Amino acid sequence: MTDLARYQDPLTIQRVLHSTRTIAIVGLSGNELRASYFVGYYLKRHGYRVIPVNPREKEILGETSYPSLLDVPEPVDLVNVFRAPDALPGIARDAVAIKAGALWCQFGVINEEGARIAVDGGVTVVMDRCIKVEHARYVGRMHWLGFNTQRITSVRAGLQ
Repeated sequence: MTDLARYQDPLTIQRVLHSTRTIAIVGLSGNELRASYFVGYYLKRHGYRVIPVNPREKEILGETSYPSLLDVPEPVDLVNVFRAPDALPGIARDAVAIKAGALWCQFGVINEEGARIAVDGGVTVVMDRCIKVEHARYVGRMHWLGFNTQRITSVRAGLQ
C-alpha cells in the first residue's frame, strides 16, 4: 500500500502551483467531454502555458501536441499525468530527463515506483490529486461550476 500522505502535503501543493508557469499534460485528450480536456482548458484560462502530450493528436486546445515529453521543445515546470498508473515509471523517467520541477499525478494515478523514480531524480511529486481542484482551493477561485465568476458576494445579480 502506498503512503499517499507524503505526496499530498498542502504546502508542497501550494509551492508547486505558485511556481509553475508551463505544464505538459501527458494524456491530454482532444475530446471535450474528457476530464483531461476540461483540466487543460481550465489551466489555460488561468494563465498557464499548456503543452499537450498525446501521440494520437496533432493539436489540442490550439496547441501542438507532442508524442512524448522528450519531444517537447521547451522547458516544462510541471508534468501533469492523465494515464494509467502502470505508465507512470516511464513518464517519471522522462520528467527527470527533461528536468521538470514537478510530476503531478491525477486522481487514481498511483504508482510508488514512478514516484520513487521522480523523487530520486530531484522532481517533486504530487499524487492522487486533481490539479484543477487544488488550484481552485489554494488560489481562491473555487466556484460550483469550476469557473471564476469575478464576484466576491454570494448575492445574485439583480437581487441586490
